[in-house]
Amino acid sequence: MYKVRTLNQISPRGLDKFSDEIYELGNEVENPDAILVRSFKLSEDDVGPSLRAVGRAGAGVNNIPVSACTDKGVVVFNTPGANANAVKELVLVAMLLSARGIIDGIDYVKGLTHVTDHDELSKLVEGSKKNYKGSEIAAKTLGVIGLGAIGSLVADMAVRLGMNVVGYDPELSIDGAWVLSRSIQKMDSIGALLSRADMVSLHVPVLDSTRGLINAETLGQCKDGTVLLNFARGELVNSEDLLQAMEMGKISQYLSDFPTPRLLGKKGVTAIPHLGASTEEAEDNCAMMVADQVIDFLENGNIRNSVNFPSLNLGRSGACRIALANRNVPSILSNVLSILAQRNINVLDMSNRSRDDVAYNLIDIETTPNQELVDEIGAIDGVINVRTFGETSSG
Repeated sequence: MYKVRTLNQISPRGLDKFSDEIYELGNEVENPDAILVRSFKLSEDDVGPSLRAVGRAGAGVNNIPVSACTDKGVVVFNTPGANANAVKELVLVAMLLSARGIIDGIDYVKGLTHVTDHDELSKLVEGSKKNYKGSEIAAKTLGVIGLGAIGSLVADMAVRLGMNVVGYDPELSIDGAWVLSRSIQKMDSIGALLSRADMVSLHVPVLDSTRGLINAETLGQCKDGTVLLNFARGELVNSEDLLQAMEMGKISQYLSDFPTPRLLGKKGVTAIPHLGASTEEAEDNCAMMVADQVIDFLENGNIRNSVNFPSLNLGRSGACRIALANRNVPSILSNVLSILAQRNINVLDMSNRSRDDVAYNLIDIETTPNQELVDEIGAIDGVINVRTFGETSSG
């Protein structure tokens, strides 16, 4: 029986995918094969010897010690695109809030509870609405940095709203490019995008290369009065540099789903309490997607949407399978195949992929592997871990 620990409130639609017959599920489960999380911050101590997978019901994995997981052969899954529509809709809200005096106008009307006469109230409202006049977003230029699952939806939405859209994403895949509207102009650099955009929306992950992406240098390339939208991650923006850019008039407004102490209460800053994926639909989608991925990995060794291991999906060719995680160095796979050949074990099918410093292999064989075989493969220099599937599964 597989053990799965849940460290956050995971949608029942996802948890229902785990069969009671082969899964023990709960937040008190000890020595888990897999952990499911949303925002819970895992530590390296949580990456115990029994752990095989961590499933993040969401896109960001900054609450997971990914490097420690990789060193121990623990596959970290996320759910890119599952909450994309929810985030896209919140970005639309932010765009409209930035363009119109909606929040200030609402606050003004809330302060008129002392007025009991309808005619007097109407006169006050009509006389004050000029203070909250805004502008329309149609015909404005939106710059989208990052054209992945969410960024592409935001870009397409803006086109449909009559905006001019420019995008930048050096990692844009061929599949991603196909789904983008032809109306979206691809920029060769962030600077080229910033110099043209009235609004800029960030949709890139936090990596060493993107942390502090919006800083004094990039902010200096913006048009005066640019509106900055951050519904990706707070760490993308250098708060001190942003405040200086706002004082200089480079940035007129900053709307973010990630409140930062340094920016709270500052003029022009609208902080939203991380509501991007807080819809019933998004939570259901993330939970179901991560459940499917973790189940397929635990039961078959297949990997989809991992942030630290390569994607690898191999249909089962026989009753028995070996899954092997190893350092991405020469000769390991040949050594494994040599061991199988010495034992007269026939390989029915196999596939292997590498990603950065690690590699992953699935090998279907016609003979049930015993523990002696697993130990011999595991002793090869560079092998991180070995799992078997079949009659004597060591999953």
